[in-house]
Formats: sequence, C-alpha cells, structure tokens
Amino acid sequence: MIHATLLSPEHETFRTTLRAFIQKEILPYVDQWEKQQQIDRSIWKKMGEMGYLGLIYPDAYGGLDLDFYYSMIFCEELSYCFSGGFTISALVIQFMSAPYLHKFASEALKQRYLKSVIAGDMVSAIAITEPGAGSDVQNIRTTAVQQGEHYLINGSKTFITNGVYGDFFITAVKTNPDKRSKGISLILIDRHAAGVRAHKIEKMGWHASDTAELTFDNVKVPLSNLIGEEGAGFSYLMDGLQLERLTAAINSIATSESALQYTMEYINVREAFGKKLHDFQVIRHRIAQMVADIKTTKAFVNHCCDLQNSGQYAVEECSIAKLQANELAISIVHQCLQLFGGYGFTEDYKIARLYRDVRAGTIIGGTSEIMLEIIAKMVIDNVSYNKK
Repeated sequence: MIHATLLSPEHETFRTTLRAFIQKEILPYVDQWEKQQQIDRSIWKKMGEMGYLGLIYPDAYGGLDLDFYYSMIFCEELSYCFSGGFTISALVIQFMSAPYLHKFASEALKQRYLKSVIAGDMVSAIAITEPGAGSDVQNIRTTAVQQGEHYLINGSKTFITNGVYGDFFITAVKTNPDKRSKGISLILIDRHAAGVRAHKIEKMGWHASDTAELTFDNVKVPLSNLIGEEGAGFSYLMDGLQLERLTAAINSIATSESALQYTMEYINVREAFGKKLHDFQVIRHRIAQMVADIKTTKAFVNHCCDLQNSGQYAVEECSIAKLQANELAISIVHQCLQLFGGYGFTEDYKIARLYRDVRAGTIIGGTSEIMLEIIAKMVIDNVSYNKK
C-alpha cells in the first residue's frame, strides 16, 4: 500500500501539473478576487475541464475515480494560494457538499447535479448551520413539510460558503421535528427557487469566498429532491464529516507551510543591526521550533490520509488531526506575522491575509471544543462511532 509519505511518481506528476495550472489560472487573479470579494465563476469550468473537481468521483459522472492521495495533493496545492476564501470554496464543492450526491442521491439527481458539479458547470454548497444551531445539528429548526408532490420548506441557514452565487444547496431540514436526529433529512434546494433569499455576510477573512445567510420562505421543492431516505440525514452528515475534517486539517498544515516559507523568504533578505534576520539566534530557534511542530503534526495528518485511503472510518484520528492542525496553523501564522514587524500589519504583505483567514479553521466543520468533546467521549466514556 502507498503511504502519504511515499507517494508514487504518478502522484508527483499530478502535483506538478496541478501546480502549473494554479500558477497560470489562479495565482494571477487571487488578489483581484480578494478585492472584489467574489471568485470568477470561469475558474470552476477550467478546473472541471482538467478533471480537478472529480478526483473522488466515478467515471460514469465525469470523475476520475482516483485514490485519496490525489485529493490530499489537491488540498495542499490549493492551500498554497494565499487565499483561504478561494481554497474553502473549492473544498466545499468537491469534499463537503457533492459527496452527499454521490453517496446517497438518486440517479436522476446525480445525472443532473453531480455531473454538472464535476464538469464545473454548477457550484454546490452544504447548508447545515443555522442562527440558533451551529455544532448542535440535532437542534436545527428549518422544516420541510410534505404537501402533495412537493416539500414546503421554511427556515434559515447561516455561514453558508458558496451561498450567494452557488447553484444549489444540500440542505439539512427537519421532516419530523419530534424525532430529533431521526427527524433530519437532506434535501437539494435550487438557489433560484421562489422563496430563497441569500444575504452576503461581511467577514473578517476569507474575502474571496461568498458566505451567506439563507432564508427559505415557503420554498416548494419536488419530493424527488430528497437525498437518500427521509429521516436519515443526520447519519449521512456524521458519515461525511470525517472527510470534511480531514481536508480541513490538510488545508491548515499546508497553510502553515506556506506561511513559514513566505516568512523564510522575508527574513533571508531583511536586515537589522547590520545582519540578516535569519542570523539572530532567537529567530533561528523560533523557526526551528515551527518546523518541528509542522512536521510532527503533518505526519499524523498523513497517517489519517492513509486511513481515509484504505476506507477506514477514523473518527478519533480525524478529530485529533483537525484539532491539532487548525490550532497549530493559528499559532504558526501568528508567529510568522511577528517576524515581519510593522510590515506584517499591512496589506502589502500576504501574511496579513493569512492571519485573517486562518482564524476560521478552529470554527468550521466543528469547533476545537467539539473536537475535544468527541475525543473525550471516545477515550473516557468508551463511546464508539460506526459508519452508517
């Protein structure tokens, strides 16, 4: 079996090709997307044509059906773009929303929506969080009431990446409010359906991505837009969260690496008191410690990638990976900005953008506190989580 620390020549060729694509089609436009706070939709079509949005999906829907290490490389390389907003938008499409279509949706939904996402013709989003229900998914209040051949949906969602200019949402709703987790279902809602409103949220970071508050006011959705079985939505979400948390961990480690590399380039040319910054022992030792922290955490994240590639449902490991990698990224970027001095506080240097963007890592996909509670339940209370 191939391990993440020993990738094949094919994997490395893929990295080289992807990196060249990013340098040509993404990096020249990142600053513009950040300023206009919107990603040019044409990039998704370009990525779709290259197969980059279908790495984990079957050939029948236009995917490449590759092993997980290609996805690991994809997450890493996109995370070197110095735009958390662009990176999260891409990760949401491929790893956080479309997988529910692939795993649980009807063939008709796959043909219409999954194929379009993989081709780059549609942008998908996952709508779970609500103003009164974040990590506590069981307490969502958005309802879907069956009326004839449709569901009538009412409620609201918030912090939805790709919520403004996305084409559809994989939406968690209550089809039976009395059954708590057993009453949650997943329903596909078209962005432009009557009664759907999206309000863009102004954020501290992730400026390139659009993050929305959604309102559903008597939205009529065909019964055929139900994903999988009614009442099974909570178990579907728990199944999908492992991939979401692992990709978030990969993103954070790669962000730490890019921040450190960017800082190394700066201290190698910046002088103070007649010598380069990299010659001061206090800075040398700080850099050495950051390298050690990144490498040890990355080794564990790579281990989780091995587990994912072999099909294991690694709840404890992925929770640890997300916790450690996200917290570390905040620490690394904080220390790196300090080494830039006053320049780190200006928009002329990308470390300021990373400083804003990295803060979201310990919040999305389950906060650090939720990760700690999951780990505590498993190691103290002997709770086990099984794949549905």
